[in-house]
Amino acid sequence: MASNGAADGFTTPNVLQAMLTMRSGDSGSKKAAMDYLQKFQKSNEAWTTTISILQGSPEAEAQLFAATTLKGKITYDLATQIPESEHAALRNQILVLLKKFASGPKPVRVQLCVCLAILAIQMQSWKDVLQTVVSALGDDVSSHACILDFLRVLPEEVTEGRKITLSEEELIQRTSELLADNANEVVGLLINYAQSSPAAATNPQLFECITSWLREVPVTVVVNSPLLDAVINGLSDDRSLQAAAECLGIICRETRDVDDNLETIQALLPKVLQLRPRIQALADEEDIEGFKAITRVFADAGDSWVLLCAREPQHFRPLVDALLECCARDKERDAIHYTFNFWYELKQYLTLDHYIAARVQLLDVYSKLVDVLLKQLEYPESDDPNEFDLFDGDREQEEKFREFRHHMGDTMKDACQVMGTTECLTKVHEAIKIWREKFGGQATESAVPHWQSLEAPLFALRALGRLVDKEENIVLPEIMPLLVQIPVNNEKLRFAAIMVFGRYTEWTSAHPDYLQPQLSYVLASFQTPSQEILRAAAQSFKYFCVDCKHLLGPQAIELQGFYNSILDTLSDHSKEDLTEGVATVISVQKTEDIYSLLKLYCDPLVQRLMTKANNATDDTSKLELADHINLLTQYVQNVVPYWPSNSDNPAVRYWQEVFPILATILDNFIDFVPICERICRCWRFMVISYRTAITPLLGPLANKLAEGFAKSKQGCFLWASSAILREFSEDREHVEDGIVDSIYGFFEAQATNVLRMMSDIAPIDLPDVIEDFYRLLIDALLYYPQRLIPSPLFTPIFQAAISALSLEKQEPVSAALHYIRDLLTYGGDNPASSSQQFGAVGVQLREHVRQLLLSQGEALIKQTLAGMMITFPRDCFSDGSGVLLGMFELLPAETSAWVDRTIRMLPAGTITDAEANKLMAKINEKLQGGDRSNMRHVRTLLQDFTNTYRRRYIAPRDGLGMLTAARFHFEG
Repeated sequence: MASNGAADGFTTPNVLQAMLTMRSGDSGSKKAAMDYLQKFQKSNEAWTTTISILQGSPEAEAQLFAATTLKGKITYDLATQIPESEHAALRNQILVLLKKFASGPKPVRVQLCVCLAILAIQMQSWKDVLQTVVSALGDDVSSHACILDFLRVLPEEVTEGRKITLSEEELIQRTSELLADNANEVVGLLINYAQSSPAAATNPQLFECITSWLREVPVTVVVNSPLLDAVINGLSDDRSLQAAAECLGIICRETRDVDDNLETIQALLPKVLQLRPRIQALADEEDIEGFKAITRVFADAGDSWVLLCAREPQHFRPLVDALLECCARDKERDAIHYTFNFWYELKQYLTLDHYIAARVQLLDVYSKLVDVLLKQLEYPESDDPNEFDLFDGDREQEEKFREFRHHMGDTMKDACQVMGTTECLTKVHEAIKIWREKFGGQATESAVPHWQSLEAPLFALRALGRLVDKEENIVLPEIMPLLVQIPVNNEKLRFAAIMVFGRYTEWTSAHPDYLQPQLSYVLASFQTPSQEILRAAAQSFKYFCVDCKHLLGPQAIELQGFYNSILDTLSDHSKEDLTEGVATVISVQKTEDIYSLLKLYCDPLVQRLMTKANNATDDTSKLELADHINLLTQYVQNVVPYWPSNSDNPAVRYWQEVFPILATILDNFIDFVPICERICRCWRFMVISYRTAITPLLGPLANKLAEGFAKSKQGCFLWASSAILREFSEDREHVEDGIVDSIYGFFEAQATNVLRMMSDIAPIDLPDVIEDFYRLLIDALLYYPQRLIPSPLFTPIFQAAISALSLEKQEPVSAALHYIRDLLTYGGDNPASSSQQFGAVGVQLREHVRQLLLSQGEALIKQTLAGMMITFPRDCFSDGSGVLLGMFELLPAETSAWVDRTIRMLPAGTITDAEANKLMAKINEKLQGGDRSNMRHVRTLLQDFTNTYRRRYIAPRDGLGMLTAARFHFEG
């Protein structure tokens, strides 16, 4: 049935059969059924069929599908498919259905309430919405749930009113009529309902309604009404706890502007504080969800009134203490994160001189908070001290705990900033000493008892690293000698100690006496089989090298022996960390020693590289080769000696020797993308690091990039080329004119190759090349506008960019749009150029751009609008909108005409002439005003139109019709 459903008609039996096929058919039948149902949902027949299903079908699934479809029809098709004279009849049908479904199923009832709310927004002649709905549904108990659902969804749907095809003015007026004008009546209805019975007073729907209307009803009205007591009482009922907690949290948040709500807050504070006994009660009952809800209430109150906590610490101290209690009693660690923002915001105030008195009064709270955090940071206990899998193999739970600890570490830093680093470090030191006194003597080579209570302060110490001044001389000199004694047989403890050392390398650089014991501890850790320890050791070693590079300089030769011996045992990431570290040490050596040190360190790497290249026969070994190239790139990035521009740079001299080897590897593996990418990355950083000093390599490098792109068709060669274009542009010092000419010639050759490729191959098969090409062109336009804009390639490059806009992948579309936006600036007075001084040439460039836009502008507008309405990824909308704005600013009349012609090309039935005329009338009205700011309004009109169209109309499966992008052809 589904395959020929369109021929049979969108009847109720056919639709129900298609739904049955979706549940039980084979994949081919399901696809046909889905196509049928999608077409049905856009059809005129869907109005009567959905209502028919709702009136007659007994299946809940069919009812929900029909209600959801009806919601979509009212949202997107009401204006185009139902005459205004029939809106009242549709409203009455929905009210009858609501009466039928008043007692459930709830999902269908809610969808019908949404249908009625959306209809109410658009049906501007319907003025007595609330009275009509209440009257139609009646006052029997079974209708109360339905009325509450409608009251809840109405503000939500009005707030989302941009989905509706109303103008801004109409939407503002309708919002006032539906919400502001009804606010007092709604409050009265809710009060009457809450007082109607004990069950009603704790009905979660009541609190959901209050929550929904809090954006429209002044919060003081709710707080000074019986509704507040209902909410507070709802927190004591298991059935309504969650909804009441959410509602009270929103009430508190609505008082966030504390100076405007002081009386309301004074009324709220005692009501909130009377809930404090619930913290212990819910914790004792092990009601995890209830405990989270009550914590969230206190957190919302704290977040909202944090300024008052700083202004009046004595008055608001009970609230702060309640939040501290929430943290302390959170056995499952599921609720404490709700408080983190409060501790951060309060810290922001307390660390200001203005609130120094409050800081003194609340100092003990943060001190207790550190004690709580040190306990909460602990890994779960285990009966076996050698057991490190403490989550029963649940890796997701373990990762969640690790992420949670890092957030707790941030809160530890907040406490440290209030208390002072010395006081906070002292607490960490005390925790370490307590463990040593209680369990240190029991530690053996095979087991460390209660290691969790030692690891937690180590983690805290690591978290505090960035706050501790490198001149700290009170606590750290006591702690550091203890850390090098941490048992090495416990993986968690050793990992924690290594990470601490890595975090305090700046402090160590200022206290060189502590360097060797720490470094020895880290280096010894490279002998362990644990990959986690090895990763930590490599990372810490890198930080030692970066921060203590001058101290380690005398050991540069010795370090090479260690580096060379350990490198092959590490993971790729750890190899890069280690390499970055030693490269940093080399970078601060005497300039005359750089060449010999590069040879010492890199020659063994190059030898390994050649061996790997000779043995790379499968993808795995080729990937190993590609990753190994990254190690050389680390030296290129980090070993950048200062050298006079008129003499040979020693680093460049070394890379000249390596270049032929990389070029040969590239030739041999030109068909393997990762190797091409890594070599291009290495060469790109040679240009970035050594800038014009790379001139001796410039010729061979440019040739290999051009040759590599021609052979491989890979975008990475264009990406590397862009670095050359930037560094050897016309406004750079120490660049000869002849070199600039050669570089621009190199760019034109690359561009010509790409254009030929885009002419032969559809854009969908070249997304990466297109992205890299237009990133390259952004640089070319920035640094060589006087050469690029008048050139014969300028027009085909622009045409190719328009063609690229037909893609549905973000990166290439974004790159093309960025290029077009930059190009449009050259048609005006503020070009996106590296040189703003064009003089008379600027006038010629503007004329070139304007002529291009006059000839190609309609194609650009058509493709940009098609993208925004149908094909663009969401992240490209703003750039597409920017292109339209730029075109309206440069060519307002022409762009308006092109927009008009484009929207009339849309597939039949998706937009009416009335809608098109209305849009163009508004655009032309803004354009005639002559005010430049009106262009922003034009942009907003088009954004709203394209957003509405995109929601209403799914991209056609049979193509875009007249909006299909023209195929790009290049004759060059």
